[in-house]
Amino acid sequence: MTSFKRSFGDSCGSSELSSKVFLRSSKGKCTKIVRELYLRRDIPCSSKLCTRCLMDIKGDSYGRKKPFVLSSNAPVNGTIKVPHYIVPDTNVFLHCMDVLEHAAITDVIILQTVLDEVRARSLPLYNRLRALVASGEKRFYVFHNEFRSETYVRREPGETINDRNDRAVRRGVQWYHEHLKEVASDSGKSIAVVMVSNDKGNLDKGKREGVTCCNIKEYVSGMKSSDELLDMISTALENENAKIAKGDMLYPEYYSMSKMMTGVKAGTLHQGKFNISPYNFLEGSIHVPSFDRPLLILGRENINRSVHGDQVVVRVLPKDQWKHPSSKIIEEETMAKNDNPEVEQFEAIETEQERKALIDEAKVSQGAIGEGKPQPTARVVGVIKRNWRYYVGHLDRSSAPSVGGRSQRNVFLIPMDKKIPKIRLRTRQASELFGKRIVVSIDAWDRTSRYPSGHFVRSLGEVETKEAETEALLLEWDVQYRPFPRAVLDCLPKEGHEWRVPQDPEDPRLHQRTDYRGLLVCSIDPPGCQDIDDALHANRMPNGNYEVGVHIADVTHFVKPNTAMDDEASVRGTTVYLVDKRIDMLPPLLGTDLCSLKPCVERFAFSVIWEITESGDIVGTKFSKSMIKSREAFSYEQAQLRIDDKSRNDELTQGMRTLLMLSKKLRQKRMDAGALNLASPEVRIETESETSDPIDVKTKEMLETNSLVEEFMLLANISVAGKIYEAFSQTALLRRHGAPPAPNFEELQNQLRVTRGLTLHTDSSKALADSLDRCVDPSNPYFNTLVRILATRCMVSAEYFCSGTHGYPEFRHYGLASEIYTHFTSPIRRYADVVAHRQLAAAIGYEPLHPTLHSKAKLENVCGNINNRHRNAQMAGRASVEYHVGQALRGKVTEEEGYLMRIFSNGLVVFVPRFGVEGLIRVRDLAPVEPKSEFDAENYRLTVEGSTGSWSVGLFDRVVVKVMDDMEEHTGKRKIKMTLVSVEGQKLV
Repeated sequence: MTSFKRSFGDSCGSSELSSKVFLRSSKGKCTKIVRELYLRRDIPCSSKLCTRCLMDIKGDSYGRKKPFVLSSNAPVNGTIKVPHYIVPDTNVFLHCMDVLEHAAITDVIILQTVLDEVRARSLPLYNRLRALVASGEKRFYVFHNEFRSETYVRREPGETINDRNDRAVRRGVQWYHEHLKEVASDSGKSIAVVMVSNDKGNLDKGKREGVTCCNIKEYVSGMKSSDELLDMISTALENENAKIAKGDMLYPEYYSMSKMMTGVKAGTLHQGKFNISPYNFLEGSIHVPSFDRPLLILGRENINRSVHGDQVVVRVLPKDQWKHPSSKIIEEETMAKNDNPEVEQFEAIETEQERKALIDEAKVSQGAIGEGKPQPTARVVGVIKRNWRYYVGHLDRSSAPSVGGRSQRNVFLIPMDKKIPKIRLRTRQASELFGKRIVVSIDAWDRTSRYPSGHFVRSLGEVETKEAETEALLLEWDVQYRPFPRAVLDCLPKEGHEWRVPQDPEDPRLHQRTDYRGLLVCSIDPPGCQDIDDALHANRMPNGNYEVGVHIADVTHFVKPNTAMDDEASVRGTTVYLVDKRIDMLPPLLGTDLCSLKPCVERFAFSVIWEITESGDIVGTKFSKSMIKSREAFSYEQAQLRIDDKSRNDELTQGMRTLLMLSKKLRQKRMDAGALNLASPEVRIETESETSDPIDVKTKEMLETNSLVEEFMLLANISVAGKIYEAFSQTALLRRHGAPPAPNFEELQNQLRVTRGLTLHTDSSKALADSLDRCVDPSNPYFNTLVRILATRCMVSAEYFCSGTHGYPEFRHYGLASEIYTHFTSPIRRYADVVAHRQLAAAIGYEPLHPTLHSKAKLENVCGNINNRHRNAQMAGRASVEYHVGQALRGKVTEEEGYLMRIFSNGLVVFVPRFGVEGLIRVRDLAPVEPKSEFDAENYRLTVEGSTGSWSVGLFDRVVVKVMDDMEEHTGKRKIKMTLVSVEGQKLV
C-alpha cells in the first residue's frame, strides 16, 4: 500500500512518496522494504506550442535540451474536428498496434502507466511501441505521468490495479487539457487532447468527468484512409457474448492453465510444438520426451484450433484409438472449397468430405499396413503459447463472389503457407484487395468458428510481382529487413570508406596484433562474393612440417558490446541470402568493405595458425589478433583452375596446392572417425544481367576447392571451440548436433529393406556412414545421393548452446564426428561467430570479456534467437530458390529425369535433381477422368489402371516427367508442375 510520509491533507504538494512491503524469508524472518518515489513538476508536455515547459526543463551537462516531439500543426479528422493529440489506453495498444503503426496516425501521447502495462502484457508489442517512439517521424511521445506531481494518482482502498490505471490515464488527459488551455492563451492556438479507449466503462467515466474521448473505431472512421484503418482493427475487440450467440460450440473447451501444468507434471498430459503435415491438413504431430515416436493428431476436433508452431498440451488417446500416419494426400483447397465466410451461418466442425476422408483413413488403419505398429495418437486440450505472427496470402475470390461497393463483408484469406488454415477477415476493401499479396494478423480462434479470424495489416502489391513476392517470403520467415536505424549507423567509423589500418607501430589499435601482412594469403569464395570472411595461407617449415593459417575478419574491432550496432546484429542473428539480394546482419560499410578481406588491402583479422605434419596431424595451434594483406580473391572455380594449371608454380599457387593436399588428409581423418557425407539438393539460378530476372537453373558443381575451404574452416571452428571452453567452461558458446533418435530412421530403413534389400545401421555415426556408402544400385548411379538426401531429413537440427547447460558428452557434433564444435569463421554474417570472437579474445588475454558474456541466462537467450534466425534464413533462402525456379521456367516445357521420393494412395512425390525441387503428381491429374489405382503400402508401390493399360511405380524408381510452370490457384504461387511421361523406361502416353 502506498502512502504519503505525512498526512495526505498536509502533503498534497509534497514531492516525495513512500511505500513499504514486508518480505518473509524461508526461515520465517520478516524484512521491511521501503521504496521512495520522488515527484517532479518539470516533466515537459513536449508540445512545440508550449514555451512554458521549454523554460522549465533543464539540459544535459552540455546544456542541450531534447527537442519537443508533438507538432504545432496537430491533425484534424471527421470525428475530432479540431486540432488534437490522442492518448490511447492500454487496450488500444494491445489490440490495435497495426492501426497505430499506420502512417496516418501521428501526434500520440503514451502515458508511462500505459507503457508499463503494455510491457507487462506483451514484450513484442512493447518493443514495437518503443520503435514508434524512436522513429521520430510519427511523433509519439512518452509522458512520465507517474513521476509528475499533478498526474500521479494514488490507489484507493479497495480499488483494483486496473481501475487505478484507468483513472491515471483519465487524469493524464485532464492535465494535458488544462495545461494546453494555458498554452493557448500564450500562443493563440488551441489543441484538444482525446482519450482513445475500447473499454466502455473507462469511456463512460471519462465522459462523466468531462474528458474528450472516443473508441478506436469512431476515431479512425473520421480519417481519409478509414476503410483501410477499420480493416486493421483486431476482431478480438468484438463482444464475446455476440460471438457465442452466433452458433453452437464446435470445438472442445481448453483446459485451464493450472490443470494443464498439473497434468504435464504428473505425466498424464504432454507438452510440445504442434506441427501440421505438408500433405494432409487434417494430420498434425507433436514430439514429446515420453514417447520415442511423434504423437499423431488427426481431424479438426483433435487438432482443436491449433496452428502450426503453437506450443500445445495434448492428452494421449486410448490404445484402441491409435492410428497409422496418413497414406493419402488431403488438401484443404479440395475439402473446403465452398465454405462460406459468413459466421452467421451454422457450421459443422468437419465437412462431409473431411469426414469421409477420415473414415477412409480409419479403415486403412484397421488393416495391416506396413510392418509398423499404430502410432500413439492424441488430442489437443490446450494451448500454452500461440505462435501467431503476420501471415501473407491472397483473398479467395470464391468467398466473395459479388464484388462492388464499400460495405463490410467477410472473406477468406488463403495463406501462402499451406500449413496455415484459411483466415476469416472482415473488410471494406475486398474489391481493391483481390489479386494482391496482403499481410494479415490472426486475432482469435473461437470455439464457434471452423476458422480463425483476423484483420488486415497492409498490402504488399500485385501477386507475382518480384517486389511483393520477395517481401512476402521475408515476412513469412520473419527476416528482419528494415533499413539500419540511425543509431546503428552512428556506430560506424567516422572515416567511412577511407578507414585504413594504422601505419604507426605505436598506435594503440595495433597493441598485441601479430603482423602477417608478409604472408601469401588468399581467399576462396562463391562467385561475386563481397562479404569475404576468411582467407588462408600455407607454407613449408624448416622442419618439414607445414604452417597453415586461417585468417578471419576481425568484426569485433568495429562491433563493440552493448552498442546499438551490436544489439541490431544480435536481433538479426545472421545475413540472409536470397537469389537476387542479400539482407545483411551488419551495415554494408563493414560487411562489404572495412571487415571484408578484400585483395591488396590491409585488414584486421583474427588468425588461427597450426603446425601440421605431412600426414595431417596437428602439432601445435596458436591464436592471435592480426593484420593481413590478401593477395587474391578467388572464386571456387578460379582457384581450381589455378591449382590444376601445371604451368603455374609461383609461391601462392604452391601454397594453394599444399592446402588442397592437407585438406584431403584432414577429410579422410574425419571420415574415418565417423563423419557423415550427407546430401541436399543445391541449384544455381542464372539471371539476366540488367534486370536480374531468372533465365535458367543449373545444378551446383562441387569442386575440390569447395572441400579445401570447408575442411580448414571446420578445423578452425573445432580448435576455437576447445580454447574457449577451456577458458569459460560454463559460458562458452558452442554448437552441437545430437544423435538422431532411432525411430527417425525406421521408415527409411524399412523402405531400403523392402525395395532394395539393403540395411541401414544407425548404432553410431560411423556405422551410419559405412552403411550409407553401401547403399548403391548399379542400375541407378543417383540412388546413393537419393538415400543421403533422405537420411539428411532423418537428422535432428544442429543448435547453438551455452556450455554450462549441457554435460560434456552432449557437446558432440554427430554429423562432423567432433567432440566439440563452434562457429568462428563467418563473423560478418553470423552473430554466433561474433560472440566466439569475443570469448577467444578474452581467452588469449587480448581484452577482458564483457560482463554480458559471463551470464549463462543471457547467452541462452542469444542462442535461442540465433537458432531461430539461422533456421528462418535457411528456409527463406529455399523459398527464394523455389520462386525463382518457377519464374525461370515461365512459359517453358521440358522433360527431365526424376525419382520417386514418396508414394501415397492418391499421389506421388517426384524429385527432379536438375531443378533441386520436389513436385506432387496426383492420381486425379493423370487423366481427364481419375483412373483407378491400388496402393500396396507394404511394398511401397502404386498400380494405376490407365487408358492404355495398367502400370506400376515404386519408391526410388526413375521416371521421366514433363516439367512446366504453373500458377497454383490455392496459394497464388508460381511453382513447378509435373506430369508423368515414363516409369523405368515404360512410356505412359
